[in-house]
Amino acid sequence: MAPPWGAEATPEGWLAGLPAERAEAVGRVRDLVNANLPEGWVERMAGSMIAWILPLETYPDTYNRQPLILASLVAQKNHNALYLMCAYVSEERTRRLEQRFRAAGKKIDMGKSCLRFKDYEDLAEEAVAETIRDSTVERYIADYEAGRAKAKS
Repeated sequence: MAPPWGAEATPEGWLAGLPAERAEAVGRVRDLVNANLPEGWVERMAGSMIAWILPLETYPDTYNRQPLILASLVAQKNHNALYLMCAYVSEERTRRLEQRFRAAGKKIDMGKSCLRFKDYEDLAEEAVAETIRDSTVERYIADYEAGRAKAKS
């Protein structure tokens, strides 16, 4: 069985396997996330997606014994998706993301964490960058723990 957190694949190899037009859009989003990634998060492959995780060595106290995920990036059949778990764990961060999309004149196509896009230009670049930048390890852990405590009560 292959390791779940991508020792067998690389983000570069995964991108190289995508059709050129999809690789270009997804690669630009990857670059955006990496350029704004706070210290402590690590880029890894997780199955057929790129994921930015908090290693268990840093924070082992997760409910499922898997690393916390800041974001993940995938090329779906009909769209690309950036799963912003950092927005999902924070209502405030989700609200700011939505406001910044509107301020940029962009229509946000988002579920609970899944930000869907066909082309890079569909995204409000600075809104995504700020959401990633704002997700320091300390802030994310605090949001995660608050959510877990709320779920238990």
